[in-house]
Amino acid sequence: MSRMIIPAVDTAAGATAEVYSQVRKMTGGQVPNLFAAVGHLAPNVLMAYLAAETALASAGLGKKDLETIKLLVSAQTGCDYCVAAHTMLATMTGLSPEATRAIGHMAPTGDIKRDALITFVLRVMRESGTVPADAVADIRAAGYSDAQLVAISLAISLTMFTNTFNRINDTDVDFPAVD
Repeated sequence: MSRMIIPAVDTAAGATAEVYSQVRKMTGGQVPNLFAAVGHLAPNVLMAYLAAETALASAGLGKKDLETIKLLVSAQTGCDYCVAAHTMLATMTGLSPEATRAIGHMAPTGDIKRDALITFVLRVMRESGTVPADAVADIRAAGYSDAQLVAISLAISLTMFTNTFNRINDTDVDFPAVD
């Protein structure tokens, strides 16, 4: 059970109600538990997060790459909420169940370019200090541009935010369970 008590979404007022309205437009009417909690506690933070996600969506990476990063980061940090959410979203982008399962287990998918992205993101996540030059050379050789490296960085950062908050809150998972 979530550690932070959040009132019913339908009782929200002011800035919280406004950001919930924005979330409903994006999700087709639902306010996921993560957004309900952040929106209640810090509506300006959720608004900034949503703006950053909007920027990320047009930053040069396809939806499959973005969900690969988000699922991979979530698996690496151990965020059960985000693993469930991004497993579902990755499948919705057209990633196969096998590829999605592999990504969730931080394993290769058999797609050379996607596997280069997985290797790169895991190196960024697991190694401290400056990312080694060979890692940057390898991701470029796989076909990712420097502009896409900016998008990869933002995707990792935004996912780390949601992962961290969900791990602190132990947010109730409201997405389909993952094996």
